[in-house]
Amino acid sequence: MTQISSNHKDVIIIGGGLIGLTMAQSLASHGLSAHVVDRADPHAMMVKGFDGRTTAISSSTMAMFDAIGLGEKLDGKGCPINQIWVSDGLKKGALDFIPEAKDGFLGKMFENRILRQKLYEMVSASDLITLHMPRNIISQSRDDHRATLTLDNGDILTASLLIVAEGRQSKTRDDAGLKRAHWQYNHIAMVGAICHEKPHQNIAYEIFYPAGPFAILPMLDNEKGQHRSAIVWSVDEKDAPAYLKMGPRGYAAELETQMGGILGKIDLAADFASYPLSFHNCIDITANRLALVGDSAHGMHPIAGQGLNLGMRDVAALTEILVEASRLGLEAGDAQNLARYQKWRSIDTLSVSVATDILNRLFSVSGKTASAIRRFGLSMVQRTKPLKSFFMSEARGESGALPILLRGERI
Repeated sequence: MTQISSNHKDVIIIGGGLIGLTMAQSLASHGLSAHVVDRADPHAMMVKGFDGRTTAISSSTMAMFDAIGLGEKLDGKGCPINQIWVSDGLKKGALDFIPEAKDGFLGKMFENRILRQKLYEMVSASDLITLHMPRNIISQSRDDHRATLTLDNGDILTASLLIVAEGRQSKTRDDAGLKRAHWQYNHIAMVGAICHEKPHQNIAYEIFYPAGPFAILPMLDNEKGQHRSAIVWSVDEKDAPAYLKMGPRGYAAELETQMGGILGKIDLAADFASYPLSFHNCIDITANRLALVGDSAHGMHPIAGQGLNLGMRDVAALTEILVEASRLGLEAGDAQNLARYQKWRSIDTLSVSVATDILNRLFSVSGKTASAIRRFGLSMVQRTKPLKSFFMSEARGESGALPILLRGERI
């Protein structure tokens, strides 16, 4: 008979970011226990003050947050996105997505710090979740019976399943031999936030330039009543250093030019950060007693703002599988669960990732002919209701085989 230690739980989650903590809370809200291990200090990630980093949460992800009890803690903290406006370099032939009044918002914009803070408060209060943060992993192993981790303080953790939410550079994924297709885009994303003269009216703008997409995402006004938006600006990697060396005034002036004066005069609300853009997708997202979620399994261009939401679909699907399995008396790490998760998520993640990659490449082609073709395509979508409804469903995260949690229902 296999001995079970007092440190045994249903799952061990490596990674205490937004995906890892949501995974833990999602399982705990249905009675399953979890260890969460991360080498980062959670308090350092939640320091007071706005650092410019934001996340667009789709309406389906918000429905899941409501179902697991997080939604009420975020009430009033996010800015609804009521319309998405898409254009090819601010030229004629723009496309706008405006949902019916009965359908509500398309998504909400949150400061990352607030999302982390509210998630951390929830998981810290749960009797089913044990946080090991900050802690380094000294060793780990998986066999036919369990997954085992040894931490730098001597703790030995065991679980039926190891869930990997480490992010794009996941060592656990690589050590498990889970191969991925990946490439660099030779582009840099510059991310930050601005205060602006005109109200954004809850509109998200996606402006495509040959050098890369330029997104303006609505945020709540600050405590002074100033209008705010988040910026995600993709530029060629050879041009990024020059932009990042600009002073606040020069940078603001350049942003105003890129925006075509849509929101009037602007000032920087936080320093801009930058990171290289890349694509990766794992063919296999499971191994013996191991499952990948979020960026550990897939990463894409931010052109459609679906990266985190795609990871939340992983969370919702894996939660559904594990909860249903537990009610049948199966362990979390049972091979049947992993096979179901692999089949369910691998097709969806690949299709969304590839579609995003193709979209980025199409809009990166320069020249008048390419621009005219793109604008014709945008106008066709604008006039074709079924096509427009399809893309709106994608923006909401409501396409494909939708897990129960993403419908706002408990399992």
